[in-house]
Amino acid sequence: MPSLKEIKTRIASVNSTRKITSAMKMVASSKLHRSQSAIESMLPYEGMLEHILRSFLEATPEIETPYNQERPIKRVALIVYSSSSSLCGGFNTNIIKAMHNAVRSYKEKGFSNKDIVIYTIGRKVYEKAKKMGYTVVNLYSDLAEKPSLKRARQLSTEVCQKWIEGDFDKVELVYHHFKSAGTQILTRKTFLPIEINLNNGNDKNNGSVSLEKSSDNEEQSLKDLSKDYFLVEPDIKTVLNTLIPRLLDNMIYTASLDSNASEHAARMVAMQTATDNADELLRTLNLQYNKSRQASITSELLDIMGGSVNN
Repeated sequence: MPSLKEIKTRIASVNSTRKITSAMKMVASSKLHRSQSAIESMLPYEGMLEHILRSFLEATPEIETPYNQERPIKRVALIVYSSSSSLCGGFNTNIIKAMHNAVRSYKEKGFSNKDIVIYTIGRKVYEKAKKMGYTVVNLYSDLAEKPSLKRARQLSTEVCQKWIEGDFDKVELVYHHFKSAGTQILTRKTFLPIEINLNNGNDKNNGSVSLEKSSDNEEQSLKDLSKDYFLVEPDIKTVLNTLIPRLLDNMIYTASLDSNASEHAARMVAMQTATDNADELLRTLNLQYNKSRQASITSELLDIMGGSVNN
């Protein structure tokens, strides 16, 4: 049995750890509130823009753009989102596992590591991808810590340019979709080529994000878009060259906001769990300390009484 001093030292240590986890939970909760407001403001706009574009492309199937051309897949790019710091539960572990599964699915089709390029957003996935020997382009840690539309546009422009030049035949996003503080959904979504089929836009099995907060009228209006006849000014090419890059920029930015909010939510839950475990451990240690103290006092009293009887 540990001594009273050892138990007391451990109680002090657990108390210090509890203060840290409690403070980190409060910080994560504050950051989550801001991130949640940002993603809830962005999702309806991004979802509506994506649906309008898909509806327009479906209504004009004869139109071909560099962004919706289907071609044989020989080289793939994965844009993977993680955090740059730890202590967020299984957030990074799950995203790394999803990245590994995506790479393995392509390797089963005959792809090599040189045929799969990974854009890492977040230091954790960057370090793991390097360790696994994957082809990593760059580390975008700033986009993981502080999502920025300007930085997202730079990444989107770089990837789109390589797509147009034929360096990539398919580009996918791998990230956590923020649903609630307790639920983050691993999402694997096609970035390029743009999928024209409207059913794929709202198919959860395809990894796409649907508008959960849309009213019935809004959902009906989205469905009716595919039946509309579009009048295009000044011309189709100009509209598509403006609309498609903007949609792709928003997809990168929205995924960054989603991942950032999911990270703070996962960290808040993890720190709350750690605080609860610390409270339970403190109750156990205090009980053990009181029992040991009582046993020590009883032993001393027996020694005193035994000495008095002997005298």
